[in-house]
Amino acid sequence: MRIQKLTSQLANQIAAGEVIERPASVIKELIENSLDARSTFITVDIEQGGGKLIRVRDNGNGIHKDDIALALDRHATSKIHDVEDLATISTLGFRGEALASISSVSRLELSSRHKEGDSAWRVIAEGDHITELEPSAQPQGTSIAIRDLFFNTPARKKFLRSERVEFSHIEDVVKRIALSHFEVGFELLHDGKSLFRVPPANNQVQQERRVATICGKDFLENALYIEFEASGLSMRGWVADPTFSRSQADKQYFYVNHRAVRDKIVSHAVRQAFEDVLYNKRHPVYVLFLDLNPSLVDVNAHPTKFEVRFREGRLVHDFIFKSLHKAIADVRPQVANIEFQTQTQAPAPSYQPQQHQMPFKAEQTVEAYQALYQAPKSSGAYSSPPPSHEVAQQTIERSAGDEGVPPMGYAIAQLKGIYILAENAQGLVLVDMHAAHERIYYEQMKKSMQENNLIAQPLLVPVTVVVSENEADCIEAQVQLLTKLGMTIERIGPEALAIKQVPELLRRADVAQLLKDIIADLMTLGETKRLEETMNHILGNMACKGAVKANHRLTIPEMNAILRSMETTERSGQCNHGRPTWVAMSLEELDKFFLRGR
Repeated sequence: MRIQKLTSQLANQIAAGEVIERPASVIKELIENSLDARSTFITVDIEQGGGKLIRVRDNGNGIHKDDIALALDRHATSKIHDVEDLATISTLGFRGEALASISSVSRLELSSRHKEGDSAWRVIAEGDHITELEPSAQPQGTSIAIRDLFFNTPARKKFLRSERVEFSHIEDVVKRIALSHFEVGFELLHDGKSLFRVPPANNQVQQERRVATICGKDFLENALYIEFEASGLSMRGWVADPTFSRSQADKQYFYVNHRAVRDKIVSHAVRQAFEDVLYNKRHPVYVLFLDLNPSLVDVNAHPTKFEVRFREGRLVHDFIFKSLHKAIADVRPQVANIEFQTQTQAPAPSYQPQQHQMPFKAEQTVEAYQALYQAPKSSGAYSSPPPSHEVAQQTIERSAGDEGVPPMGYAIAQLKGIYILAENAQGLVLVDMHAAHERIYYEQMKKSMQENNLIAQPLLVPVTVVVSENEADCIEAQVQLLTKLGMTIERIGPEALAIKQVPELLRRADVAQLLKDIIADLMTLGETKRLEETMNHILGNMACKGAVKANHRLTIPEMNAILRSMETTERSGQCNHGRPTWVAMSLEELDKFFLRGR
């Protein structure tokens, strides 16, 4: 066939194939236009899952009368004017092809009243045919109705799912956008019934109310609000406790300059931050907003604009990882008006002897702590006799309302050689002693390894790894970084590397596969944490084997030593495998369970 220019209709339908996948895609494009028009309330009205009707109304600035017909032309936009504007895009839309693409596969009606206009004007488009402008009755803003989506492309229409499935996608799009624009109110109607409505949220309380509406009240109850800023980047939002995780990644909302994105750098940084606090391939839950200079991010990487490119990908990755890592690490047991100070020496209790003090000496707790954190011993290492009846009884008689009670309280007893029962100011605390001790032991070993630097172990026989020339160049450029991590690698050919030295902890690991993983990280992200992750995995296994086991009897001082250490240990809410280490029940919850006061 000879080369020929595509017709306008065919070009628009090809463009529609890139951005208009289903009714939810149409709604996303229309809502983004409404947001760019500075709307404060947006209404989405659909019928039959969007297949019959999609109507988006807003109260924004509106479109000037002379621009209404031009808005339906391909690559016509008011958001950029020259090439330089592409480097600093601050609007959600900028391509100027959404309305042209949508009108090519539907019957579109556009009515708009400009903020400075005396009346509204309407135009109807169907394929290449566009009617003349005519007056319309409408307040300030824009209303766009899309009818019979894909009526002229039956092959595309066959790929639409059931009405229920399509509506679920629409609902997800509206809620995802509503989370990133608190200053705007949203309403979603389906077949004339209002299913979702949120007013503008202009303060912290209102924003949290919207988050609870969209993500669930239980998410907000288990979430931590964070704010971090460094190197021209700022991130804020809500991160759920690692124990509040999900089996799939369906409650993860990440926004870059208020734009919802799915980015491999972002997802990798988040996954690393939650690395050793999530249970059995569970997924974290979060609502996070990253703000940076528009010139540092390219939003023109994909037609749907879900993917972005960062100019300083490594900087963004490190910022996200370190911010979340710190936020998770800082979550420790605490109660109101109590500050538990970290001890540099053996962590003796920070409280002073008082008349309500536990019936044992502080020195006993220090000794018990030191005994717990000696090198791992055999299964018979913790054969202390159970606490006497007198000690247990005196402990039970403590007043839970006494001031100065540490967050995790004081040990009362041990249940079935597995759980520690403790009483704090609020009520009952139940601790899985193995899981708690495992986390404490693990964090101590990691800290010790960092403080004492890495001990390198030369390999008796160097391991040769065949790679591509680009991969070998990449490793050569990162030799100093790998050497600092205790790994010595030499290039012995254009496409061959020799591993001559590894950290002593990894002497039995599959170092060839490890190097391939490191190369993959360096090629994709510009950095790697594979060595640290692998060593942490080994330390985690060592901690699991070295921690106190079930059916080991602990004395009251030994149990209190674990409780005190939990209060000063990072990530003490989960063991190395992501299992929760403790749970609390307030006196009110216990009273409710036993129907007291009824």
